[in-house]
Amino acid sequence: MEQGAARERAAEGTSVRFGDPAPGPYAPGGGAGPGAGPARVPEQARGEHTHGESPLAGDGPRTVRRHSVRGQILDALRTALVAGELRPGEVYSAPALGERFGVSATPVREAMQRLAVEGAVEVVPNRGFRVVVRTARELAELAEVRALIEVPVMLRLARTVPAARWAALRPFAEATGAAAARGDRAHYAETDRAFHREVLALAGNEQLLVIADDLHRRSQWPLLSAPALRHADLVADAAEHSALLDALAAQDLPVVESLVREHFTGANG
Repeated sequence: MEQGAARERAAEGTSVRFGDPAPGPYAPGGGAGPGAGPARVPEQARGEHTHGESPLAGDGPRTVRRHSVRGQILDALRTALVAGELRPGEVYSAPALGERFGVSATPVREAMQRLAVEGAVEVVPNRGFRVVVRTARELAELAEVRALIEVPVMLRLARTVPAARWAALRPFAEATGAAAARGDRAHYAETDRAFHREVLALAGNEQLLVIADDLHRRSQWPLLSAPALRHADLVADAAEHSALLDALAAQDLPVVESLVREHFTGANG
């Protein structure tokens, strides 16, 4: 107990970095899990308070810094889900993942419970958490609901927002293109959500942002039997962001509607 609490206190204000395998157990039973795990062991950072890096900045490895250990772990687990490092149908224990991240099991368990509320995992008594196996029908339903919500909003924004406001969102579209060009699916998911949040924020409805972001995140979890995402598909999906900004600035409503609907059923939605 004291050792676990000490690890957790030491991790406050540290960073969880994605991508490099780290030694230690990952899957239940202490063995190395698929892909050798989603995160590096946290590195010590100076100072008690740290700040998150923008998902739009830089081309190198991403570092998520949060004062809350649970926040760090939740971000890392979400990224691992999108990247396919936490595999659908597999069961992962909080203690094993805690060893992987270099923290106690408590923040991992709390983060996993949040993912259970979001529908990404389900609790397996006395074992841990199983990553939910998704279906193509579920993805289609999510795309339909997103279209029902976002298409009318986009059309209203196209009629009312000045062209200069859309030009200010170009860096967000360019960030998705940069992530897609690198073939970085996890970073693309982050920048894709950031782009959509910035567009929808112009509607001035906070509840819309919360609901739309939740639906968007759920649509990014991969299917068990999904084929490997082609690089060209990811690049094409990112290019739709710039095309959408062009159509919004031009107030071309038919093109706006067509692009939004097609985008929801594309490589990453």
